Amino acid sequence: MLVIRFNRVGRKNHAQYRIVVQEKSVAPGGRHVAMVGSYDPHSKAITLKEGEIKQFIANGAQPSDSVHNLLVREGVIDAPKRALKLPEKEAEEQPEEEKADDAVDASEDAAETVEEEKAEEK
Repeated sequence: MLVIRFNRVGRKNHAQYRIVVQEKSVAPGGRHVAMVGSYDPHSKAITLKEGEIKQFIANGAQPSDSVHNLLVREGVIDAPKRALKLPEKEAEEQPEEEKADDAVDASEDAAETVEEEKAEEK
């Protein structure tokens, strides 16, 4: 299956992306079928080969979520934007005080279990 995705190029701390068509199983920096555009997030410069992109999509290529949103923003395709799948951070969900309370509760439960086992042995 073909996908349209970003391929990171550019120097350290100044990312630039090529928009490439690749097999889904190939690494993003690996061999690609076609280069259909580029994107510089710092200067917001975008170049797209709209005709080729539309043809690949018509033939079954699936754009990644980020590329899909970029194509919608530029008016190449007419569809709603997709929600990006970002990893959740568990550390931000719970303050440190609650984590400490959970650790104390767990140690108390363990102590009670040991006491119950000793009582059953008698």
